[in-house]
Amino acid sequence: MEGLMHPTTATSFGGTQDIYYSSPMIVPLPMMERASGVYMWDEEGKEYIDASSGPMVSAIGHGNTRIIDAMAEQARKLDYAYTRVARNRPNLDYAERLAALAGPGFERVNLASGGSESVDNAIKFLRQYAIATGQESRHRVISLMPSYHGATIGTLAIGGNDGLTPFMEGIAVVADTIPAPMSYRLPSGYTQESHAAECAKALETKILQLGAENVLAFVIEPVGGISTGAVVPPAQYFRDIRDICTRHGVYLVFDEILCGAGRSGKFITAHHWPDALPDIIVKAKGLGAGYSPLGAMLAPASMVDKLAELLGFDFSYSYNANPISCAAGLAVLDELERLNLVERARKVGASLRAGLQEIMARSPILGDVRGLGMLLAVEMVVDKETKESLPGDLQPTERIRIHGLKNGVMLYSRPTAGSRFGHWFMIAPPLTISDEECQELLRRTEAAVVSYHEELKTAGVV
Repeated sequence: MEGLMHPTTATSFGGTQDIYYSSPMIVPLPMMERASGVYMWDEEGKEYIDASSGPMVSAIGHGNTRIIDAMAEQARKLDYAYTRVARNRPNLDYAERLAALAGPGFERVNLASGGSESVDNAIKFLRQYAIATGQESRHRVISLMPSYHGATIGTLAIGGNDGLTPFMEGIAVVADTIPAPMSYRLPSGYTQESHAAECAKALETKILQLGAENVLAFVIEPVGGISTGAVVPPAQYFRDIRDICTRHGVYLVFDEILCGAGRSGKFITAHHWPDALPDIIVKAKGLGAGYSPLGAMLAPASMVDKLAELLGFDFSYSYNANPISCAAGLAVLDELERLNLVERARKVGASLRAGLQEIMARSPILGDVRGLGMLLAVEMVVDKETKESLPGDLQPTERIRIHGLKNGVMLYSRPTAGSRFGHWFMIAPPLTISDEECQELLRRTEAAVVSYHEELKTAGVV
C-alpha cells in the first residue's frame, strides 16, 4: 500500500477515476471488491470499517437487499421516464413522502442527481423567482468562509475557498463571503456564542454593503461539512441570521447535503431550530444512500406555484426524478423508519462522540471533537494548550488516512481553503452501525491516531 493500488501509465487505456486527481497522491486507494453493512473488503481480502460512509453517503450501510430489490423491481417495471414528456409514480410517491417529512413551508420537491445539482437548482430557482416578481437586481449570493456547496462551476463559485481564486477568475461570479462561526479556533477574547453573534452581524453588514436590493440569498450548511469539520453554531446564531434575512428580503438556504437525511438526529436538520427555518432546504447524499444518485431541493408551495404561473422553472436534467432513483429513495425512507435510524443516529452519535472524547483525552495530538448526531469531526494539533495546527506541508489529513487504512478503518479527510483553518478527520459511519461495531471503530481509530503520533514524534514535530 505504498502507492495507488491500480496504477496507470501514459500508454495505458482507461483507468479508474482517480487518474484525474493531483499526483503524486500519497494515500493508497484500495481496489474494493465487496461490502456489507459498515465493512468493505479489497481484492486482497483486507477488511475495513467505512468510518465516514464514503463522503457521508452510505447512510443505510452497504449491501441492503431491501433497497437493491426495490430498485430491481422498479427497473423491471419502468426504468426511465423523462419528466418533460411523461410522469412516473415513484416520483409522485417519493415527493409526497419527502415533503411530509419536511413539513409546512417545504411542500414542493425538485429532484436531481446529487447535491451539486440541487444547490445549483436552488440558486437558479431563487433567481428565476426574483426576476418573475420584479426583483431583477437580486443576484448576489453570500456564503461563509470557509464553506463548500458542490463541484459544478456555479456551486464552486458560492463556496468559500479562496484557494480557487485563480481557477474562478473570469469564468464565474464568486459569492461574497463572511466569516464562518467556529467553535474551536476562536478569535482572542471570544466565546463561541459571542463569536457567532459577530458572524451574524457580519451578514447584515455585508447585505448593507452590497445593497439589500441586490442580495438574492445566504447559503449555509447548518452543521459544517468537510470545510469546517462538523462545526455546529449556537441556536441563537440561526435565529439571528433568520431575522436578518427576513428583514432584508434575502432568501435563507440550508445546505443539508452532509448533515441531512437523519444523520444529525433529525431527518430535516433545520428542525433542530424550528424558530429559525430557512426558505429553501437542499438534501442529497443520504437520500440515495449510495445506491442511486439522488438530490432534492425543498421549497414552499407558495413560491413554486406562483413561479409556475409567471415564468415557470423550466431547467431540468435528463436524470432528474428517475424512477429507479426514486424507488431507491423510497426504500431508504422505509429502512430509516423500519430500523428507527434517525433516533439511533442521535443516541449512537452521542455514544460515539463520548468514545472519541476519551481517545482525545489519551492522545497528545487530538484537540477537539465536535459535531451533531452521527456527523462528527476530530481535530488534530501539535499542542493542545496552544491549539497549534499541524504543519500543512506534512499533509496531516492524508497521513491520518494512511494510518487509518493500515489499521483497517477508512477515514475521510481533506485540506480545505489552503489548510488555514486546521486539520481534522470525519467520523460519520452508516447509521446502521451496531454498538459492537462502534467499539471496533473506536479501537481502530485510536490505533490509527497512536500510529500517526509515533510518526510525528519520530519526525520531531511533537
